[in-house]
Amino acid sequence: MPFKPSSSHNVFVCRQCGDCCKGYGGTYVTDADIDAIAAFIDKAPSVVRSEYCRLSGRKPLLKQRADGFCIFWEHNCTIHPVKPRMCRAWPFIESVLVDIENWRMMGSCCPGIRTDCPDEVVRQRVRDFLRQEKKT
Repeated sequence: MPFKPSSSHNVFVCRQCGDCCKGYGGTYVTDADIDAIAAFIDKAPSVVRSEYCRLSGRKPLLKQRADGFCIFWEHNCTIHPVKPRMCRAWPFIESVLVDIENWRMMGSCCPGIRTDCPDEVVRQRVRDFLRQEKKT
């Protein structure tokens, strides 16, 4: 579908395909993420850390299954209402502002990313998202 200025706000529409939940180095989680997940799945934060996370250096990552998917992926995200910040932000990440080619690379594996949008529209949407994230 060709880019239309009236749809410039739709640079990304999640298709819930799970492609972003597979591989790519894992999902870092904060203490707040762990607490939210623990409450959502009715487990203690210590259980979430020991059963659902692994360490990368000193930072916890959500474990991945043998097929590469996040441990919480089952045909959809089973913790979607409390998914980690890193997941909520996808694909509006700072690396897009550093190099717009990152948007196109991510778009090659994510069907929800529109790569036909003008670069400045994409950058503005990313800036808007990041600005809003800082407020919350």
